[in-house]
Amino acid sequence: MGWAWAIGALLLAIFELHAPGFYLIWIALGSGVTALGTLAFDLALPRQLEIFAAACAASCVAGFFVYRRLLSTEPAAHARNVRDRQMVGEHAVVAEPIHNGHGKIRLGDSVWLAEGPNLPEGAAVIVTGMRGTTAIVAPAAEAPS
Repeated sequence: MGWAWAIGALLLAIFELHAPGFYLIWIALGSGVTALGTLAFDLALPRQLEIFAAACAASCVAGFFVYRRLLSTEPAAHARNVRDRQMVGEHAVVAEPIHNGHGKIRLGDSVWLAEGPNLPEGAAVIVTGMRGTTAIVAPAAEAPS
């Protein structure tokens, strides 16, 4: 009967590979633990089912914590595809004078709305933050590092 549990674990793991749902692998782990216990101690079916239920519950709880840690949103870790996070800390040039706190900056090949102190066209700035599609800027010499 232990081999049936092992084959079940293998099939569940294969199903997880072909249709990932993030949970079959933990049930496969429970089946694998049951297979090991059954092969090592020649357990009766009721005991096998108890071990399977306990192992599945424990592995699913462990899986919850694994996925929670893997899928947590760390600002630095996920900035790769979020343009506004990439812009913070970049050097830019004032494209249209910043007057009364509003103007435009050139960053790379794009022109962005900007908020910051009054600055003339051509002044060097650093992007210190983003508010929607508006860059918050500070003069390059005064920008916090």
